[in-house]
Amino acid sequence: MKIFDIDIVCNKVQRNIASTFFFLVFFYTFTRLKREHNNISYMENRSLVTIAEHSKEKILYLLEMAKEFEKILDGKVVATLFFEPSTRTRLSFETAANRLGARVIGFTDPKATSSSKGETLKDTIIMVSNYADIIVMRHYLEGAARYASEVTNCPIVNAGDGSNQHPSQTMLDLYSIYKTQGTLENLNIYMVGDLKYGRTVHSLLMAMRHFNPTFHFIAPEELKMPEEYKLYCREHGIKYIEHTDFDEDVIAEADILYMTRVQRERFTDLMEYERVKDIYILKNEMLKKTRENLRILHPLPRVNEIEYDVDENPKAYYFQQAQNGLYARQAILCDVLGITLDDVIEDGKKSSEL
Repeated sequence: MKIFDIDIVCNKVQRNIASTFFFLVFFYTFTRLKREHNNISYMENRSLVTIAEHSKEKILYLLEMAKEFEKILDGKVVATLFFEPSTRTRLSFETAANRLGARVIGFTDPKATSSSKGETLKDTIIMVSNYADIIVMRHYLEGAARYASEVTNCPIVNAGDGSNQHPSQTMLDLYSIYKTQGTLENLNIYMVGDLKYGRTVHSLLMAMRHFNPTFHFIAPEELKMPEEYKLYCREHGIKYIEHTDFDEDVIAEADILYMTRVQRERFTDLMEYERVKDIYILKNEMLKKTRENLRILHPLPRVNEIEYDVDENPKAYYFQQAQNGLYARQAILCDVLGITLDDVIEDGKKSSEL
């Protein structure tokens, strides 16, 4: 009489081994995914959404990093999502990524994407996060970059959100000011033109809170600096003076003259735009009384607000300013990926030894 059937026992053992194996595979996969999720959940969010989140030390650190670069983003993918038109910002970010060794994907026309079919911004961001290590985004809605940073763990770099913020432009503005003035401290900064919708002036104002500036806001009543930013100045002890006149006497004491374009795309009333579009035009003869160290900045593109003969004046710096965007944005891409200034310098030393 058989005490047990060897075939039955073997089958049971095989089934038990298979069950145990699949359980171990499931358990390993589950714990690994849980661990990765926890790591992501507690990982520092390195997005650049607003310049107000950067300390004085962080700003100076990034300016120093802007000086030191080589191909240190090999294997990384940068996605550029531009829901609004751009020339300098998009091209400088893409050039920065390419020079650092990263690959670039993205779009410049949202009509050619699924957003034209009704896909939400949230779904677009989550989808692109599957393909990219960094997302650089320009959007027409204020707060879009902040929202994007909250729905993904992929770092978001705000390349402009409506009339709100433009922090990467601010970093290149700060770099330009530092290069031309030798300091960021105690400067007279004159902002001219569209101060209501101009996201570049809003971001620059907030960044300069660390450096004891004196601002002069030159704008017509329709385009004056919004009250929320004047309140910000008062809360942070930033001195400011408001003007409506724009002439050689008003700008005589400026260290930085920051010109802006009146942005037609921000106006709902075109009659209002026509009234103010050419209200302030910088002419070469207006610079005769200005300081030797004065430099003229402009986020570009310009329309009529700077006459072309100003381009030949040594105080004009807006084209060099745009070039500085490449270096500043290289620093930003490295920083949001956790690459330190020491890493950049060390990589440069290795490259020079080859």
